[in-house]
Amino acid sequence: MDKVSIVIPCYYEEKSLPFFYKEINKITKEMVSVEFEIIFVNDGSIDKTLDIMKDYAHIDKRVKYISLSRNFGKESALYAGLENSTGDFIAVMDADLQDPPELLKQMYDVLINEDYDCVATRRVNRKGEPPIRSFFAKCFYKIINKISNADIVDGARDFRLMRRSVVDAILQMKEYNRFSKGIFGWVGFNTKWLAYENVERIAGETKWSFWKLFRYSIEGIIAFSTVPLVISSFIGLIFFIISLIMICFIMARTFIHGDPVAGWPSLVCIIFFVSGIQLFSTGILGQYLAKAYMETKNRPIYIIKESNLE
Repeated sequence: MDKVSIVIPCYYEEKSLPFFYKEINKITKEMVSVEFEIIFVNDGSIDKTLDIMKDYAHIDKRVKYISLSRNFGKESALYAGLENSTGDFIAVMDADLQDPPELLKQMYDVLINEDYDCVATRRVNRKGEPPIRSFFAKCFYKIINKISNADIVDGARDFRLMRRSVVDAILQMKEYNRFSKGIFGWVGFNTKWLAYENVERIAGETKWSFWKLFRYSIEGIIAFSTVPLVISSFIGLIFFIISLIMICFIMARTFIHGDPVAGWPSLVCIIFFVSGIQLFSTGILGQYLAKAYMETKNRPIYIIKESNLE
């Protein structure tokens, strides 16, 4: 009998968990030929999220819970769940029911009957999202696919079912600064995409503000592309050439007219502009150096405070 592990990162999901468990329990009991392992990962929530997990673990032996020592972020919680899973197939999904549990059966059937290593999901629309958030999300997918070797489908969700070989490959990538959507694409493997209409949260509020999503997108670009460094270097080269031309022009004008002072306001503006470009380029370089610095510390991706893992 195949074993399927379901990894669910949770952060302040006390309102969503009862709805999620009801749905996932219903779907898993319908799949009678499959053994299930349900792994909840509490990512530092201080509400009743952990207590609810413990209650489910007490009444359902399939339920495992992992509680991290603090909020490490969804990426670290996801890694913790994957690393402690024992299934032949591993699913990743959110607890807010934006990832429809009823798709699990179809995803499992694909892996059993077709030549695929992973079944992933994507939203065909962004119903319920603010227009500006949808606009920037689409722009991000276009940009990162053009400047990196991570194949990320527009509207891609983390919700997917993978063979053990895919998860083992993902676990080999032990970088501290993680961007799962990029990692999923980078490791490759044959992937089938299932599309579905966007589903709004069943309860509670999203913890992903616009600013957090913006920072997450920057981390994704830095993690999978060096193009920003190339662009800043190219801009620096252009301004170096322009400055040489301007120096030659000023020297020639001085020799001819003998007036080196005229035009200083425009020169000041140019200096300010070029200085801004330099600071911007330095900031880009600093982001890469900061990420490299954090990696050299070799800190653990997560720390478990308590769990019921055997």
